[in-house]
Amino acid sequence: MDKNSPGWELWRTFDAVMREGSLSAAARALGLTQPTAGRHIAELEAALSAGALFTRSARGLRPTDVARALAPHAKAMAASAAALVRAASAPTDAAAGVVRISASEVIGAEVLPAILATLNAAYPDLTVELLLTNRSSDLLRRDADLAIRMTQPKQQALLAKSIGHIRLGFYAHLDYLARSAPIAGAADLANHALIGFDRDTASLRAINAVWPDLPSFSLRTDNQLAQIAAVRAGFGIGVVQDPIARRDPALRPVLRDTFIAHLPVWIVMHEDLRSTHRMRIVFDALIEGLKAHVVAGAE
Repeated sequence: MDKNSPGWELWRTFDAVMREGSLSAAARALGLTQPTAGRHIAELEAALSAGALFTRSARGLRPTDVARALAPHAKAMAASAAALVRAASAPTDAAAGVVRISASEVIGAEVLPAILATLNAAYPDLTVELLLTNRSSDLLRRDADLAIRMTQPKQQALLAKSIGHIRLGFYAHLDYLARSAPIAGAADLANHALIGFDRDTASLRAINAVWPDLPSFSLRTDNQLAQIAAVRAGFGIGVVQDPIARRDPALRPVLRDTFIAHLPVWIVMHEDLRSTHRMRIVFDALIEGLKAHVVAGAE
């Protein structure tokens, strides 16, 4: 590497500014002062000799075309640096160190806490980093060490384990059903408050494929945790995983034999990590815990 090439600290600040949208927010995220963050960006611009990376706007810093072209590479560097720190957190044969897990919001908030509590009781020297995102984290770039996915992975360099399928169904709170018109068939849903997606076109297409004549939603949000919370609060009828709904005695299935959908579950990790003891421990714990979750919905 050229000795005059920009150092990692400059790229780290650049990545933070791209992520946070301003120097002040990036400085807070990195534990720097705002002048230091500003100096890093100025030094990076000077080293690259490619012009300004950001322009000022009423909403903060606006990335230039140059910055947008560099952003994916800086993000990959940040992920690799974090993976390097995790790899060095303990020997490969130790039941200790850091493991980063990526999961959807619903799985991460509703299912994993109990699994991770059991894991922590058995292996207190393990530290888990939990990344909640409904997008597939790039394990090849080491955004995470392990991932729980609702689609079958296609990359050849990944070790994947199919857990089964989680049944989804319409559910409503007893309070909502008590004050609402009876539901004898799908046509009756037109008289009810439905909870569903807003701009998530992939999820909307999936629902329309199962039920093309579904009435419009009374509450629209792409946050699935908010959807479940609205069902629990008695707002209306929404889609909930069977094993999650069955924990709440106040939730009741609606048109159970009419609306049928299943969500596949996969646990994935990079094959290079299979010989790392702490990765295998967490991988096996996720298999056991998520299998129990799937079975709970099938009972």
